[in-house]
Amino acid sequence: MSRYTLGSMMVLLAATMGTGEAVEAQRGRGFSLPPLLMETDAFPDGGIVPLRYTGAGDNVQPGFTFSNAPDGTVSYALIMHDLDVALGGNTDDILHWMAWNIPASAGGIPEGRLPDGSMQTERGYRGPGAPPGPRYHHYLFELYALNETLQVPADVDRAGLLAAMAGKVVAKSAYVGRFRREG
Repeated sequence: MSRYTLGSMMVLLAATMGTGEAVEAQRGRGFSLPPLLMETDAFPDGGIVPLRYTGAGDNVQPGFTFSNAPDGTVSYALIMHDLDVALGGNTDDILHWMAWNIPASAGGIPEGRLPDGSMQTERGYRGPGAPPGPRYHHYLFELYALNETLQVPADVDRAGLLAAMAGKVVAKSAYVGRFRREG
């Protein structure tokens, strides 16, 4: 069960898409965003993240390809976070990585690095690192196609990045990987 209420989801939608589109979505009219796709050979969508890409392993950033971006896409932003931490009583999930200003012309990100011109959080990629136990954690990679590049510093937090993207998102996609440490 998600920790987000309809109200908090509408705030997030308003921050990333623009208030008008979020209000239309709330009224049940759906979204007009095209079906942006992201794929990786590292693991299937919803599948188990191999140790190589985790904090318990080699901590290598997986490569992704992006396709079906709408005309006018200039850059991409990518946010990776652990959704399941909030289920344990925390008020927020855990942010693992953010990258932005990924050029649309790159068509994705290669394994272990970002294309020239891209920015990322100062600490870089932090792979899945769930604590030991029987439960899998779900790591969400959210991809945003943007109609311009962003002017934000490397120490920006998630709220700041989402605010900078407001009104610039032309498509969105998501990819999920699961990970658990043996207890």
